[in-house]
Amino acid sequence: MPFEDELGEALRRTGDTFTADGRDLVDAGERRGRRLVARRRAAVVGGSAIALAVIGTAGAYTGGLFGSGGGAGQPNVASAPEPPKPTDAPLKARTGTGAVSAEQLIGVLKQLLPAGNLTDATARGTADGSGPMVSGVFDDGKGKAAIGLGLSRVDPKGAMADDMVKCPSKATMKYDGCSSEKLADGSRLLLFQGYEYPDRRVDTKSWRATLVTPQGFLLDAQEWNAATEKDSPVTRPAPPLTPAQLKALVASPLWLPALNDLPAAAQSPALEPARSGPKAVEILGKLVSGYDIPVVDEYEDGTDLGYLVLDDGKGRSMVSLQIQPDNKDHPGVWKDLFTGAETLPDGTKVLSRQQLGEKGGAGVVWWSVEALRPNGTRVIVSAFNAKSQSTAATRKEPVLTMQRLREIATSPKWSGYGQ
Repeated sequence: MPFEDELGEALRRTGDTFTADGRDLVDAGERRGRRLVARRRAAVVGGSAIALAVIGTAGAYTGGLFGSGGGAGQPNVASAPEPPKPTDAPLKARTGTGAVSAEQLIGVLKQLLPAGNLTDATARGTADGSGPMVSGVFDDGKGKAAIGLGLSRVDPKGAMADDMVKCPSKATMKYDGCSSEKLADGSRLLLFQGYEYPDRRVDTKSWRATLVTPQGFLLDAQEWNAATEKDSPVTRPAPPLTPAQLKALVASPLWLPALNDLPAAAQSPALEPARSGPKAVEILGKLVSGYDIPVVDEYEDGTDLGYLVLDDGKGRSMVSLQIQPDNKDHPGVWKDLFTGAETLPDGTKVLSRQQLGEKGGAGVVWWSVEALRPNGTRVIVSAFNAKSQSTAATRKEPVLTMQRLREIATSPKWSGYGQ
């Protein structure tokens, strides 16, 4: 599968939701700040975890992660926005000595796969500046399936490594299964069973295993139940490798010669300490409790982003609250987004919007109110006329009116919050 296609889609979707008028972070699941916009997790935006890891560490790959000629068409990033500038080592820092060739990586993949045939194999060795990878079409007799694995190195203590192995919130993406665990050797493993398209407009399944080791080795394997990632008919009910087999694939010591040939990654931004105090989902629950509307489900994405699904008997409606404290090192980070906003007597600035949903759900509308507190904390409250952003509308309008969204965003309970 061409990495450029995947990266282009990830960047386009990121660009679509990161705009100057402040609609950037409302529905994406980022913790806070522009740093995470560039490194949005795979499941949240439908892009590759490796793709976003590369953006966060060393700019974009110039070649395909799973190789050109993988059956998904020619690379196409012409419409993608300019990637963020590298923040760590330059592209050449991912280049090894060439101790492991492309042919050797293909041999390793064949050795680790269960009984079957691997065709259309392509790879890059450790001397390739785009980073080592291997991919092909695997057939165990039950249908052809695209499969591939990318190798890289990251700072194992950095924020990016942490993001790579976290499950997304089910409020932002529907999937069949996800687990994140710490292994006995200290490695962290993500096993994800989802779909190529978050809105499931086709039944192509996308399963992956992502492993980050204490040494900073990053292995990301992905498989589909079709011969190519996109634009191919489904050939089997599920991808060929079970989650346990994917785990064994990325954890195999046979990849170590290639990984050891790559230089260590530069130190990346450290994990930001979690905001103290109650979680966003808890705060949202208290703020909507006065409206006497039953809460039928809730989700959280860390401390600062929470979702509730409300149902007044006329259809389910999702409401979200995101808290974005000011940056202590660079205060006023959100100020420009509120140029021309209404200013309340206490100094709070307020923006209100009503627009169509952006995650593919049929008939979905998105209402939001943002407030910038005098202390620099940004509060974003959104409501949808569906139980999630990617499912069809269940009602004509969100369960909370714009007035109630404004009441939540500008509540006196926010006074002094985040100080």
